Amino acid sequence: MKSIQALREQRQNLAREARNQLEQKGDRVWSKEDQAIFDKRSDEIDAIENEIAAVERVMALEVEKDHKDVDQFRRAPENKAEAEGRALFAKLVRHGPSALTSEELQKVRNVTSTGTGSQGGYTVQTDVAKELIDALKAYGGMRGVASSITTSQGNPLGYPTSDGTSEEGEWIPENTQASSADPSFGTVGLAAFKASTKIITIPMELLQDSSIDIIAMVTKRQRDRLGRTMNKGFTTGTGIGQPTGFVTAAGAGKIGATGTTVAPTWEDLVDLQESIDQAYKDAGTCRFMMHQQTRKAVRKLKDSSNRPIWAEAYEMGIKSGIPAQLLGEDVVINNDMPQPAANAKTIGYGDFSKYMIRDVLDLILFRFEDSFYLSKGQVGFLGWARAGGNLLDANGIKLFQHSAS
Repeated sequence: MKSIQALREQRQNLAREARNQLEQKGDRVWSKEDQAIFDKRSDEIDAIENEIAAVERVMALEVEKDHKDVDQFRRAPENKAEAEGRALFAKLVRHGPSALTSEELQKVRNVTSTGTGSQGGYTVQTDVAKELIDALKAYGGMRGVASSITTSQGNPLGYPTSDGTSEEGEWIPENTQASSADPSFGTVGLAAFKASTKIITIPMELLQDSSIDIIAMVTKRQRDRLGRTMNKGFTTGTGIGQPTGFVTAAGAGKIGATGTTVAPTWEDLVDLQESIDQAYKDAGTCRFMMHQQTRKAVRKLKDSSNRPIWAEAYEMGIKSGIPAQLLGEDVVINNDMPQPAANAKTIGYGDFSKYMIRDVLDLILFRFEDSFYLSKGQVGFLGWARAGGNLLDANGIKLFQHSAS
C-alpha cells in the first residue's frame, strides 16, 4: 500500500498536469483527444482521493487502538464505576450471561425477549451507546451536516418548527394601531424507527482472546452496518417504517429541461442555488450534496470553448487541501443519493441543519450461542438501534430533478 504522502504527491501532479492543459489550450476549442486526456486525469484524481480517504480511516483506527490504554489511564477516579460497568458488559459479551454471578446479572438491565434466557437482549450501557452514536458521523455525509438530538426513550415526538422568512413589519402613521401578525408555528413528527445490524458472527477464538477489546470489536461491526443503513434512511427514507429522508421531503428547486437525464447544465446549478431564500444563505451554512457519480458529471460541464467550468476551483481545492467549492459553496458527497437518471433528484442544496436526526440511547444487543452457531465455532450478535429523521423546514433545502427524457 502506498504511503499517504506518496498518494497526495501523485494527486498534486495530476492536478498540475490538468491545470497546465487548461492554460496551454487557452480559449481554443478542445478536441476529443484533449477531452479524453482531461477526463482520464480527472478519473485518476477521483480514484486517488478515495484511496487517500481509505488510508486515513485505517490510520485513524490504528491511532485509536494505540492510544486506548492511555485514554483510559487519564480517566478521572470518579469514572471508576463506568470502567467497572464496561468490564461487566465485556464479560457478558465475551462469555454470555451464564458466566455472570447473580449479583452481576442484577447490574445488567435485562429486557423483554421472546427467546430463551441465553438469547435475551441486554441494554447496552449509556457510554458505549454514546460512543457508537458519535462514531456514526463518519458514514455517508448526513450526520456531518444535519442537526441532531438524543433522547433516552423512543416515545413519539413532535418537533416544533417555524419559518419566518416571509414575515415582515409595517410602517405605521401617527395615532394608528399596529397590525397583528402572530408567528406561524407547526410540528414535524420525529418518530423513532428500529434498525437492525443483521446478525454478526464472531469466531470463538477471538472472544476467548483476552487481549482483544471485545466491546470495540462488536461496536465497530454495529457501527459499520447501522451507519450505512441510517444514512440511507436520512437521505431517501420513505417515512414508512424508516426515517423520512430529505430527498423525500424536499421540493424541487429546479427541474431540468429535456435532455438533462445524464447531467445538469451549469445554468441548472445556478437556478437551484437561487431557489433558496437569501435569508438561509446569509447564515453561511448552505451547501450542495450529491452522489460521487453526479459530482463526476458536474466536473465535466463545459463552457463555450468546451473547457471544464469547475476545473480551476476543483484543482485549487485539491491544492489547498480544502474541499472544492461549487459556485462558492461546499460540496458534500453522499453516495446514498440517487445517481443521474430520468426524473432522478440527484442534487440537494440548502441549509442541511434544517434536517433533524433523532437518536435513541436505548441500544439493545442480543447474544446467540445455540447449536447453529456453536457448530461453526462462532457466537452471533444482533444489535437493535432506534433513530428517526425529518426535514423541519421544506424551504431550507431544495433539489435538482433531471428531466423525464
